[in-house]
Amino acid sequence: MTNRFIRTFVASPAHIDELGHVNNTVWVQWIQDMATAHWDAVARPEDRAAFFWVVVRHEIDYRGNVSEGESVTAETWIEGPAQGAKSLRRVEFTDASGKRLVSAATTWAMLDRASGRLARVRPEILAPFREG
Repeated sequence: MTNRFIRTFVASPAHIDELGHVNNTVWVQWIQDMATAHWDAVARPEDRAAFFWVVVRHEIDYRGNVSEGESVTAETWIEGPAQGAKSLRRVEFTDASGKRLVSAATTWAMLDRASGRLARVRPEILAPFREG
């Protein structure tokens, strides 16, 4: 079972672009915020102390949007096994009716804090994200 992490975001005036809805750069920030919050909430303390993650690739599908004051529910999870130092994370944003607005697949690379070099993602590092 995959441990899924859920959080709600509310569109503030600062998030709104000239089209009157949440700017794409804000969606990217929320995607990153979800990954960081999930890592901080679930990872073992020794792993948080030893490693950090950087984005290698974002793939984002925009299917809808929200306006100022509206909220979205974001859900994230780790998908599949790690590939060396890389891991794939999914994020889905839905509106109040449950309609999927934004979907993201982000490839993250894990780095060792001490050396700043890529580190192999061992199964025990992702194990807490698989339970739930």
